[in-house]
Amino acid sequence: MAKPLNLILVGAPGSGKGTQAQRLLEQHGLPQISTGDMLRQAQREGTALGLEAKGYMNAGQLVPDALMVNLIRERLAQPDAQKGFVLDGFPRTVAQAEALDGMLRTTGTELSAVVVMDVPDEAIVERITGRRSCKACSAVFHVRFSPPKQAGVCDRCGASALYQREDDTEDKVRVRLKAFADQTSQVIPYYQRQGLVTRLNGLGTPEDVYAAIVKAVGAGAKA
Repeated sequence: MAKPLNLILVGAPGSGKGTQAQRLLEQHGLPQISTGDMLRQAQREGTALGLEAKGYMNAGQLVPDALMVNLIRERLAQPDAQKGFVLDGFPRTVAQAEALDGMLRTTGTELSAVVVMDVPDEAIVERITGRRSCKACSAVFHVRFSPPKQAGVCDRCGASALYQREDDTEDKVRVRLKAFADQTSQVIPYYQRQGLVTRLNGLGTPEDVYAAIVKAVGAGAKA
């Protein structure tokens, strides 16, 4: 039996990690473990974790390691993650990467690959600042790349409540990019020393990037 495929997608906010993680879920059944989505859900539900994280996220800052590690530990313990997973947005610091290694060792789980999606900062700014979300169903559009048929109206549910998230303004995006450069980029050499890293050009079409990821991780993606 093929080993479970356990992937980490690394890239700046807006590099396309979420899109590719969703494709891996749809095509291969690998659960997308997105810390950003999990934190936003916690905020909507008003949990203690969500309230604690909200201030950091709204300021464009990284949520403290301890909060993120606890969140991931609980998620990886769920049954669907035992058959493989895609981590999207974690680890973001070396301390988180070390904590993840410890978690995986306790369960005899091995990482298959760490895929780094490289996208220039200015392309990231354009991608993120143009995003608009639906308050009713959470569908996401882009004012340039994927606009709704009618301005301000969600194509999926018809609610006229598209908005720009607080952390999607240009100032906040540049803060997040600096945080990525200062901290998250240190995760890459950490995994390079383990021989797990593959770097990809994230500027291609979603289809091209997905094909490159499947090629990079090998036959395991077809299991």
